[in-house]
Amino acid sequence: MDTLVDASPGTGVTAALRKLYFLRFAFAAVWAGLLFATADSLTPLSGALLVIYPLFDVACAVVDVRSAKADDGPVRHLYLNIALSALTGVGLAVAATSGIPAVLRVWGVWAVTAGVVQLLVGVARRRLGGQWAMIASGGISTLAGASFFAQAGKDDASLGSLAGYAFLGGIFFLVSALRLGRAPKHA
Repeated sequence: MDTLVDASPGTGVTAALRKLYFLRFAFAAVWAGLLFATADSLTPLSGALLVIYPLFDVACAVVDVRSAKADDGPVRHLYLNIALSALTGVGLAVAATSGIPAVLRVWGVWAVTAGVVQLLVGVARRRLGGQWAMIASGGISTLAGASFFAQAGKDDASLGSLAGYAFLGGIFFLVSALRLGRAPKHA
């Protein structure tokens, strides 16, 4: 039987990450709903949403870096995530002027690279507990990125898959927030 016990390494860091993960879930849910409502065309609203998402990711990664530094945790991968997300914001702003297929390609590159980074961060933080969801999310992100490339080549390309992807990512953040600081104890 599995029960949960407090893993307690870096309690302040764990609390900060939990709050950040809850925020990321809420943002992803709202963002996905707004994007899904405009998924069939690139409007000024959907264009703005596309740029806002990676910029929000940059802001969250900065908060994450500060938490990791407070615990002397690994930050190298987080800096890489900041750079990738900032470049993606610029890339999406440009791609939005070219159409949905270009947006899907840029998002696909970001999903693949950010997924690999998320895998690495999740593995590095596994001692905090609750990181299996982040590891799984990183793997799914990598696969989803490849599917965005495939969708970009279709005549009926839509932004709807990005909304679903973001919402699923938010669910993984919610699960991690709920599990963070807990480690399985086998009875």
